[in-house]
Amino acid sequence: MTAPTPGRAPALGGISDDRAPSSGTVRTIVTAIGLLLATAFLLYVVLHTLQVITWIVVAVFFAVALYPVVGWVERTLLGGRRRGLATLLVFLVIVALLGGIGTLFVVPLAQEGTRFAAQLPQLIDDARAGRGPVGDLLERTNALQYVQDNQDRIRSFATGLTTPAAGVLSGVATGLAGAATIFVLAYLMVLEGPKVVDGFVNLFKPTTGARLRTVGHDCAKSVTGYLSGNLLISLICGTLTYVVLKVVGVPFAGLIALFVGIADLIPLVGATIGAVVAAVAGFVESPTAGIVVVVFFLVYQQLENHLLQPLIFARTVKLNPLAVIIAILVAVELAGILGALLAIPVASIIQVIARDVWDHRRGRPKAEPTVGEEREPALQAGQHTGSHPGSRTGSAHRTVQLPDEHAHRSA
Repeated sequence: MTAPTPGRAPALGGISDDRAPSSGTVRTIVTAIGLLLATAFLLYVVLHTLQVITWIVVAVFFAVALYPVVGWVERTLLGGRRRGLATLLVFLVIVALLGGIGTLFVVPLAQEGTRFAAQLPQLIDDARAGRGPVGDLLERTNALQYVQDNQDRIRSFATGLTTPAAGVLSGVATGLAGAATIFVLAYLMVLEGPKVVDGFVNLFKPTTGARLRTVGHDCAKSVTGYLSGNLLISLICGTLTYVVLKVVGVPFAGLIALFVGIADLIPLVGATIGAVVAAVAGFVESPTAGIVVVVFFLVYQQLENHLLQPLIFARTVKLNPLAVIIAILVAVELAGILGALLAIPVASIIQVIARDVWDHRRGRPKAEPTVGEEREPALQAGQHTGSHPGSRTGSAHRTVQLPDEHAHRSA
């Protein structure tokens, strides 16, 4: 009988122990299974809370934009204290502005609705008799005869609209709940922002924490620049719309232009919605006015999409115009309207982070971080005074003289 080999356990059942899994292999398999289960659970949570996650993302977006405003109010008006009061004042101003804009829409609509309700019986009688503009339109299009011949079909169609109407009401209720949730979340994020940022940064060593603060500040500037650029584009759109509507004699030109400017803030569909409303108002006034308004929006939309947006966002967000268009197209394909809303600031944030990594990997960071394509990278900044330290082609007697602050940050 052959003695067992030293250092090797005897085989069981005639099976060599070389085939038995080692403890490291078992641990790897268990770890992989655990990661798969954790990933599946995370995907399950994300899919079932997608609406809440969307609200949180939008709240973060507005909180970052309002953070500098609250900081300015706190420093300038309150002497650097009482952040809670500064946050409350800023959000009260926002509520007042939204309420004022809503009043500008509701009051004229209520007045016109009351006047239309008073004239509705006479309009119906004129339509049935073929008198007036409505009756004349119905006579020329044979719409009245069509209604009389298809009363049963129209009645069944109207009955079938009750279910979609209930869905619309449910969607409106969800939208209002989402708006309120976003408002509260943004308020709390702005109020507790400094504490959260300080707690997160304190988890790292001082040099890394300072770098995180710098990069975070630049990312916040990119979001604020996007919002300011978007507001500027909407202001231009509303102003030009008011001029065109006033020239062609459309009533309530200021109100319609205000609606067009606000709708233009919505990515993708906002400008189209505003153009449709303005065109309908133009055709109600006269066919000539409607045609002029339609032509104006066709030309303006091309200029805004291919000239105005890339140029303004290139200055406010520090993105190349080509990068702006590519970011919007990719984000729309991935996430629809929400992607269009976040495409430009996300692209700018990615640029800020990439340039910071470049500055720290290929050269020492400058006193002012690299933000925007027109800024000079740290490597090129060092080459003005000599070759880069550690370069194989640089001369031994030509070294880069950097301030103490740079040396401290790169340590």
